[in-house]
Amino acid sequence: MLTCEWIAERIKTALPGAEVDIADTTGTGDHFEARVVSAAFAGLPMVRAHQLVYAPLKDVLATGELHALALKTFTPEQWAKQKG
Repeated sequence: MLTCEWIAERIKTALPGAEVDIADTTGTGDHFEARVVSAAFAGLPMVRAHQLVYAPLKDVLATGELHALALKTFTPEQWAKQKG
């Protein structure tokens, strides 16, 4: 079973300096939701930003161990605005 911490570390390794919050949405260890804030997303379309987050998780996505990962991606500026 995957953990929120394990997923967050994978993403942080691929996107140094990113702020990553993960929630297990079903309690089953295979459906998660992530909020990722990274300067690496600047100027990218949302699809490309999501690809950057999914990339370090390709192996567990391919095996089905990670069945679903809902993403919300922001640049630091977008996140500051979102928080108000």
